[in-house]
Amino acid sequence: MKNWKILFACAMVAVFVTTWTACNNDDDEMMEVVTEATCNDGVQNGDETGVDCGGACDACPTCEDGIQNGDETGVDCGGSCDACPTCDDGIQNGDETGVDCGGSCDECTEGVQGTNWQSSGDNVAILLATFLNVDSIYVEFGVDFTYRVEQFDTDGVLTELTGTFTQNPSSVDGIFEINLIQSTPFASTVEGIYEINADGSSMMYEVVQTDPAAGTPPTAMDGFGSTNGGTLVPPTANVQTYLLVE
Repeated sequence: MKNWKILFACAMVAVFVTTWTACNNDDDEMMEVVTEATCNDGVQNGDETGVDCGGACDACPTCEDGIQNGDETGVDCGGSCDACPTCDDGIQNGDETGVDCGGSCDECTEGVQGTNWQSSGDNVAILLATFLNVDSIYVEFGVDFTYRVEQFDTDGVLTELTGTFTQNPSSVDGIFEINLIQSTPFASTVEGIYEINADGSSMMYEVVQTDPAAGTPPTAMDGFGSTNGGTLVPPTANVQTYLLVE
């Protein structure tokens, strides 16, 4: 009887050992399955060169692969790459054709393009104040090269002039040549020069109607006061001063 109990106990131990060994082997196999590297397990493993990329996985994102991927906020920019270009970062980048303008930003402007100006009191040219009783002038130069002038006389009567303009930097630093093609209230051509001061707050402006002819326009080479060859008295009688309207 004692021998039978001993045999039974040994058999139970053998079964337990066999079962434990089998379970342990199963756990090892399960561990191998769980820890096998994949391309979407959120860790860098296997032959990956980055987290879930490189090696047998898809190529890792770079800042020069021409697509938005990884942590980029734009194509090859943002995140761990250089900051993406914006229209107010103070440098010409992205598809801009100028500093913070052109391309996908607002159109680039030059000179008076896209600005508004006002002249009144002693800033009105002597000729306009004396012969046309002009009291004040408000001018809008459009980004699209259109212009609109509101001209008030000393009785408050408004005359509105509209048309298009062209402009070019002259050979004299800072001075632009301007040509205005007026369409209302009558057709005419006006030519002259202007110069915006260094901080952009004011502008000297001298133009003459050339068609129908009313005088000889000033030139950048001869400078302000060269209307009619500088024969006006005083020579600056046709020079207007404008203040920028923000």
